[in-house]
Parts: sequence; C-alpha cells; structure tokens
Amino acid sequence: MRVFWFEQALQQDREGCAPTLYGDITADVCIVGGGYTGLWTAIQLKQKQPDLDVTIVEADLCGAGASGRNGGCMMTWATKYFTLERLFGEREAVRLVRASEEAVHAVTAFCREQRIEAQVRQDGTLYTATNDAQRGATDAVVARLEALGVNSWRALSREEVQHRAASSRHLSGIFSPVGATVHPGLLVRGLRRAALRMGVRLYENTPMRHLERGRPPVVRTPQGSVRAGKVVLALNAAMPTEFPQFRRAVVLVSSDMIITAPRPDLLERIRLDNGIAVMDSRIFVHYYRTTTDGRLMLGKGGNTFAFGGRMLKRFDEPSPYRQSLTDALHAFFPAFADVPVAASWNGASERSATGLPFFARLDDHPDIFYGFGYSGNGVGPTYMGGQFLSSLVLGLDNAWARSPMTKGPLSTFPPEPLRYLGSLMVRNAVRRKERDEDLGRRPRWIDRQLAKFAAVAGKADKEERSAA
Repeated sequence: MRVFWFEQALQQDREGCAPTLYGDITADVCIVGGGYTGLWTAIQLKQKQPDLDVTIVEADLCGAGASGRNGGCMMTWATKYFTLERLFGEREAVRLVRASEEAVHAVTAFCREQRIEAQVRQDGTLYTATNDAQRGATDAVVARLEALGVNSWRALSREEVQHRAASSRHLSGIFSPVGATVHPGLLVRGLRRAALRMGVRLYENTPMRHLERGRPPVVRTPQGSVRAGKVVLALNAAMPTEFPQFRRAVVLVSSDMIITAPRPDLLERIRLDNGIAVMDSRIFVHYYRTTTDGRLMLGKGGNTFAFGGRMLKRFDEPSPYRQSLTDALHAFFPAFADVPVAASWNGASERSATGLPFFARLDDHPDIFYGFGYSGNGVGPTYMGGQFLSSLVLGLDNAWARSPMTKGPLSTFPPEPLRYLGSLMVRNAVRRKERDEDLGRRPRWIDRQLAKFAAVAGKADKEERSAA
C-alpha cells in the first residue's frame, strides 16, 4: 500500500526508480535503509568528505516506510528535557535541546538551499490541555528550561490557545515558534534527489539479505553484495526483525492518521490556514496540522502493538481506527462534520523505553553502526541522527561521537509475552483513564498506576512529571 503522502510525492517525482543492485561492488560506506536517517547520514557524510564513496541500499523505494507516512510535524526535544538530564546530565541535556532546535532551522535551510519543495511551514508547535487533568502538565519542564536559559516556550491564555488551535476543545497551552510542518513524502524524496546530486550511489528494491560481520563487512542482497569499509544500519522499525538482540529495546506500535479532502475555504473561516502543529497532552497524543492544499490531517499514536517487535502486515494497511479518528476530528472541528475523509493509513513507530533514539556500534563491531528508536518524533531528530552516525563513521572527536547517546539502548522492556500483554493492559488503562478525565471523573487507582508505565516511555517529560 502506498500511503497518501508518499503517493502524492511519487506523482511529482519525475526521476523514477533507482536501479536494483546486480553484482558485487565496493564502497567506503554502505548505508542500509533509504529513509530520513539513511539519507541524512549519507548527505552529512558527503558534506564532511565529498570524495567519500557512499552507497545506499533500500529494500523498497526511498521513503516508503515511516519517512513517507508520518504526520510531518517537525518538533524538538525541549519537552523531553528531564529525561535527557536524568540520562545524560545537565550539560549534555542542554546541548541536545539546543541541537534539536537547530535541527528545525537546519532542515528548513537545507530544503531552501537544495530547492526541495517540501511545503515547510515554520509556524511553531502548540501543546495543549483538553481537560482539567492535563492542565499544568508542562509547567515544571518549562520552568527548568527557563532557569537554564534554553526556553522557547510561553504560556498562552485560553482565548489565545483556542484561537491558534482553532478549536474550543483546548483549555490551556504553551507555544514555541521553534517547530514546523512538512510534507513528509516530498521531504524524503527531496533528500533522495539531493543525495544523488552529491554523488551518493543508490540502489532501490534492493533488500539486505545478510550482513557478514568481517573486516570489511559485506552487505549481501538478493542479486549482489556491497563490500564496504563501514556499514550503517538505518532500518528503524525493521531493526528488531532483522536483529533479534533489539527486540526488547523497542516496542513497535502504530501511529494512525486520517486526512480530509481539500477545504481551504473552511480552514480560512476557522482561522487554521497556517502550518502550526497542535498536540494535546494525552499520553497517546492527538496531533493535527493542515496542508498547503487546504486539507486537515489528524493522527493518534498508541493503537496497534506488535508481538515480539515484528513488523505486522496491518502496519501497511488503511487504519482500522479510521472511525475513531474521524470522531476525534469532528470533536475538535464540528465545522468539518460534512467534509469527506480522503484517506487513512498507519505505520509502525519504534518506541524506546526512554522515548529517545540511541546510536552505537553493532555488537561492538568497529565498522558497523546503527541508530533508531525515535519514538514517534523523527522528522527533525533524524537530522541529528545523521550527525551522530556520520561522526561515528568518520571517527571524529566531536560532541556527537562523544555523546552518551552513542552507547546503545539504555533501558529495555520485559521479555515476551509479558511485554505484549503488558502493553495491551497499559494501553487499555490509558484509554479508560483519559476517558474518565474527559468526563471530569477521577480515574480508578489501577488505571492511574498502569498509565505511568506509558508515560515513562511516552512522547515527552510532561507526562512523566504529571504522573509522578
């Protein structure tokens, strides 16, 4: 299934498919995976060393996975500050918050310089409360950022929140101008073109069948191989399937989305004709944004969980939650009650136990590197992933290579079947808890306790702090 964003991007991409690899070749660096992480790593390697021979092998077409089907909300790590500080210390946490904000500007600038028409709109990010229980969820992290001099957020009045979010469902919120929305399919295909212009060799429809961990390592494909000085594994949600040692490092869970037919007139009437990204303060968050052709997209994470960290066929199908997403969209925007839903889809998000990605050498092999675990926030942070991985590959002595984020997963989930059964228990408890909160009722004690597990591995520290 080609999802809405990716299908649109392919219709505008006149370059066609890259060749399939036939035969045995060599390269300085072979990157396995042609999504955001793989492409940013290739681009940044070529920026640092233009004469480096970089090859990408992609199992499908570049962007066919999560990079071409996400919500297109480019966010920072600012609201994850407490997790960053707990894991890495204050100095590194501050550096990473600043770097995540710089990534938004860097992606925007790169698209402008490379003439990538990715519909980037840097109109900011709005986190809101949609019931009384969510109020104040971000107060502690914003106060800490302010004390450290790295705060870009400000609290808004109820009237201003509802004006910016264009919905009376929002009761309070904080806004940062450092945030953007993009067309994810156009972005990933634009990065592909930029990489090719830089001299990166690309082979699509070329899956890795086996990785030989010699010196040098060899990536085996169905009709050929790449013998490379260094190998980068940029497989993201597919990593636990290909490398079982990572099955407890992440949980694969769907993020489901719907998008409406174009109604630019209606968006203008409700004053949502901009590129702001809006998220509520649920643990499995609702998020929405508009498109430049006048559509409204709404998504929600935390729906379908995969047993054993394996990719499910249903991750490549229309969303089974289309109706509940449509109901949520109409609750936020009654004016859209008669606007058709043009498409629905879902995809696998690899959520780590810390809510943050991690990078390292594969089983301490000196020439094989990996990075994944973006936990539903990868559009901007994958640019940082390129900085981590390109620095490791080149053996640079810089802040990226020295970062404690290059030590691999720092926490794991329980083994199966406990993880799967526990995930369903926690998901259902979160749903009951948040339904009670929407109705103004105090949730049951057991649901509050179970929901804390989701908050720890969730999207931002605001849940961690409010659950404590």
